[in-house]
This record gives sequence, structure tokens and C-alpha cells, in this order.
Amino acid sequence: MSLKQATTALDRHDYPATSDQLADSYDDYELDLPNGTESLGEVFARGASETFADAREAQATMYSAVSSKAIGREGYSDRDPTVLGTDGPGQVSF
Repeated sequence: MSLKQATTALDRHDYPATSDQLADSYDDYELDLPNGTESLGEVFARGASETFADAREAQATMYSAVSSKAIGREGYSDRDPTVLGTDGPGQVSF
């Protein structure tokens, strides 16, 4: 499932709900990420135990706790300037 589909699934869940409850409920839901997959349950199990009042809180946690498998090219940005005092990443030619 995509992150958008996971967002919709979280909209349908009953709240308040704890991260442990969400981890158990969605452990079988596989997220399709650019660099692999992971279960939605793993995402909620990764963080500290907390209680979500509504779907928005759970969705914000999901987007912030998803692993680096969701990142296309780590450390790459064509918009951010290189931080002063560093050489920055080397150029990659395709």
C-alpha cells in the first residue's frame, strides 16, 4: 500500500488509540516505499508509546517515523545550498 492509502486507513480507525494498538492493528499492512517495504505496524512500533486523539496525529507520526526506505536518494537535494564550511556531496552523473 502507498503512504496515501495508509493515511486513508488511519482515517477509518477509531480514536483515541495508542501507538501499540496501531502497531498491532496494522502489522500486516505493507508499505510500498521507493527503496523497499516495511509494515505500518513497524512504523508505529519504532517510536515511543503515545496516545493519538485523532487520525491527524497518527498520520503525522507515520510520516515522521517511516524508515529511510522512503527516501529516494539519501542526502540529495537540488534545492538546498551546501552548508557553509563543508565540501558537500560529490556530484553524480547519470
